[in-house]
Amino acid sequence: MTAVRRRVYLMRHGDVAYFDADGRPLPPDDVPLTETGRAQARAAAAALAGETLDRVVTSGLRRTIETAALVAPRIEAETVPELRELRGGRLDELPEAEVENAFVCFFDGAVPEARRFLGGESVGELLDRVTPAFDAIVADRDWNTLLLVLHGGVNRAILSRALTGHRVFLGGLEQAPGCINVLDFGRDGWIVRAVNAAPSDPVHRAGRETTMELLWAQYRRRANP
Repeated sequence: MTAVRRRVYLMRHGDVAYFDADGRPLPPDDVPLTETGRAQARAAAAALAGETLDRVVTSGLRRTIETAALVAPRIEAETVPELRELRGGRLDELPEAEVENAFVCFFDGAVPEARRFLGGESVGELLDRVTPAFDAIVADRDWNTLLLVLHGGVNRAILSRALTGHRVFLGGLEQAPGCINVLDFGRDGWIVRAVNAAPSDPVHRAGRETTMELLWAQYRRRANP
């Protein structure tokens, strides 16, 4: 019997460090998982144990590849570079008075398409590449259960569309490192069953800061060593 709906497990990669101990930015495409990030990926693997995954897709950035290898080591992950994270600009080119808001307020509310991530790529540009790439994956009928290991911004774009059916970007859909979102797709469209489920911390006891607030705290060490 054909399944009524196909299942998408949409993950965010595990924890990484984007800044060194002095608050200097590291090359974002190459940052590896921290030990915490590896533990989060192993917790996700345990949560998905026994599930038959037909396909695993990453953005090709190191942190997604490493996470996928720990979660689904027996399946060779595919790379879809259009699903890479929002690309920031040069932080030293932002006016000093605007830097804090660029971090902590970026994901506020329904984010305008013109808003640029840390002075770099805009939300509209993100949607322009993520939407057709994700649609192409969904249009492929050769899978029943899919694991996507992507990024906080990209996941928000996918979840926003699944929840609303429209081109919108809901910034408040926080994505903890190593979290799993559960989406089902059928003839009646999308059903979102879980958002930001964190197997390593099910009720999010670790803290109440957002990812961007934590990144701001790491970055400001440069000015306040």
